[in-house]
Amino acid sequence: MKNMLNDEIISLVDDILDDYELKRRIDTDKTFNQPDKTVINEILSNLQQIIFHGYYRNQHYRIYTAKNNLSMLLEDILFNLSKQVTLVLQSCEEGKEKSGQEEAPEERAYDICIAFLSKIPQLRESLEMDAQAAYDGDPAASGIDEIIFSYPGFYAIFVYRIAHELQLLHVPLIPRMMTEIAHSATGIDIHPGASIGRRFFMDHGTGIVIGETTVIGDNVKVYQGVTIGALSTKGGQKLKNKKRHPTIEDNVTIYSNASILGGETVIGRNTVIGGNTFITKSVPPDTSVSIASPELIYRYGNHPEKEKLDGLKQEESGDWVI
Repeated sequence: MKNMLNDEIISLVDDILDDYELKRRIDTDKTFNQPDKTVINEILSNLQQIIFHGYYRNQHYRIYTAKNNLSMLLEDILFNLSKQVTLVLQSCEEGKEKSGQEEAPEERAYDICIAFLSKIPQLRESLEMDAQAAYDGDPAASGIDEIIFSYPGFYAIFVYRIAHELQLLHVPLIPRMMTEIAHSATGIDIHPGASIGRRFFMDHGTGIVIGETTVIGDNVKVYQGVTIGALSTKGGQKLKNKKRHPTIEDNVTIYSNASILGGETVIGRNTVIGGNTFITKSVPPDTSVSIASPELIYRYGNHPEKEKLDGLKQEESGDWVI
């Protein structure tokens, strides 16, 4: 049995190696020249410690002053992020002609990372407002601590805001890797290219999708299952860099499982979008949109007090309809 198994494995190896020789698009050898998801995750963890320094601390650093601790975290992020950005920049430049005047990828990566790290005070301000919006908007929240430690929507917006800053600095691939880490952890899919204003709150969050060219204003609240997406993607790559996703203006609330689609769709300020709605056209400001309540059928059988059920009528089938 053992020899037979070895022969089968050898045969499979030969077949797969032969297939490698076909040089498929998925066969590019980048084993040592690609960003590392584990390192990206560690960078996010270190950024959590910096941005929420009162909540996340590395126990190994507790004997140091806040200044020393912060210095070590920043050095660690700068080293690892620069290395990851260098890899993706080099990958993007493969096959391109050089003019001889371009800055080396390592130098560009370093400059990008310094520019990104300089945004940390602004990120802290934005995330503080997001946390406050979550607390103000959720009567079930016991406090800001609960939101920072346990709300999936808050973790997703934390990762998005970091990834968005890197996207604005034209870093390839890494921003999407970051938001997909959050997507895997929370079920919330936010493209790093989306533009999201201040005091943004996702209640519950699971199943929310926000597309690449979405523009969201300030004080927007979104519930679980909401899709802010493209009306059609059948054009594929021909639609790249075109506005495919809606604009949501300030002070809008979107309830669960609503779908808002299309690059020309604008949801006006102070509007409430009801649950389960399907919207492909613009909605003016100060509007409430909802779908008609469905007809509910109650099968009570021989309920002893069915004559007292106000608001119901009995069909010939015996069902009671509201």
